[in-house]
Amino acid sequence: MPLAVASPGSMNVDWEERWNVDRLRTYRLGRARTALDASELGAVLLFDFNNIRYVTSTHIGEWARDKMTRYALLTRGGDPHIWDFGSAARHHRLNCPWLSTDNIHAGMVGLRGAVAPEAGLFASAAKEIADLLKAEGVADMPLGVDLLEPPMLAALEAQGIVVRDAQQVLLDAREVKSIDEIILLNTACAMVDGAYQLIAEQLKPGVRESELVANVTKALFDMGSEHVDNINAVSGERCSPHPHVFSDRIIRPGDQAFFDIIHTFVGYKTCYYRTFNVGKANDAQRDAYKRAREWIDASIDLMRPGVTTDQVARVWPKAQDFGFESEMECFGLQFGHSVGLFLHERPIISRLNSLDHPVELKEGMVIALETYCPAKDGVSAARIEEEVVVTADGPLVITKFPSDELFVANAY
Repeated sequence: MPLAVASPGSMNVDWEERWNVDRLRTYRLGRARTALDASELGAVLLFDFNNIRYVTSTHIGEWARDKMTRYALLTRGGDPHIWDFGSAARHHRLNCPWLSTDNIHAGMVGLRGAVAPEAGLFASAAKEIADLLKAEGVADMPLGVDLLEPPMLAALEAQGIVVRDAQQVLLDAREVKSIDEIILLNTACAMVDGAYQLIAEQLKPGVRESELVANVTKALFDMGSEHVDNINAVSGERCSPHPHVFSDRIIRPGDQAFFDIIHTFVGYKTCYYRTFNVGKANDAQRDAYKRAREWIDASIDLMRPGVTTDQVARVWPKAQDFGFESEMECFGLQFGHSVGLFLHERPIISRLNSLDHPVELKEGMVIALETYCPAKDGVSAARIEEEVVVTADGPLVITKFPSDELFVANAY
């Protein structure tokens, strides 16, 4: 993989090679099939939005993510089936030629209990799935399911189906990204580069955290974002401990402020922190930033194939070294995670889990690395995050907004 990846813009065009949608679909379905074949499962039944999109390349909007009504089925040697919300199924038959029209179904199992199990929707869905498993020759093998409501589990078991975990199988499939996925991730980061330029210009006394969140949200949609998942805006005395949520706090002179911009471009997400100071910075704030930068640089250097995640976690400070009683209490502060169709994919890197259960890094993984350092003034803190592609030639950082030194916005 080259040590430069395109971020060609939010449009695809016919006059230069950008990301290739057919190649993307083929790669993802192929990875899912390979992971399924390597497992004990005969098929996977998928309710997780990210897995459904990975296997079927269908999407009907973020509004449906928590409804638990869309689902897909992939059997060994078979083609994907999708059950979708009402008229979305007809839309897929018209507009998704990579799927067999016979495998596109309208589906509904209750909208997380809003329709009671007694109505029989779970039972009829389980019967349809059982019939498909028989027709496709895998009825005598376990069925993997990634997310599951208890009534659906009961209905499947009533059909004599042995249910196992499918999430690990799909995470195995999704851990190594194709060049098209990396281009999409890189383009998503390019949008956040621009969002941070906007923050640098607007981060002045008198502006509210929530106002910055609103302005950045609009800017991302203007640039082509599919969905703005979340923006953390944390400033002043709110920086320590990290609250993981924005507020309506008014920015003041000398504040340290950090932001996390999480948005989605063609399904692929960012997780991208930057820290700023407002007008000026004191020694405690600069020292906190310097230490956070040292910790993240040490972990970036290890982003190479064959390195294990325990080696990465050990370059970060222990919980007690920066004011916490346990690794559980500071989980997510010194942190690494793969990013793709979901914000937190495999591997997850932290001192909580990686020291005893290390995972080997592979070429093509895209890892978001995060560090956090509270300042000695008792209220400020520095937070940095870089997204890194693991390549045979070394780490490739795709988060480009300046972060080598503490950025002082609108210096006096």
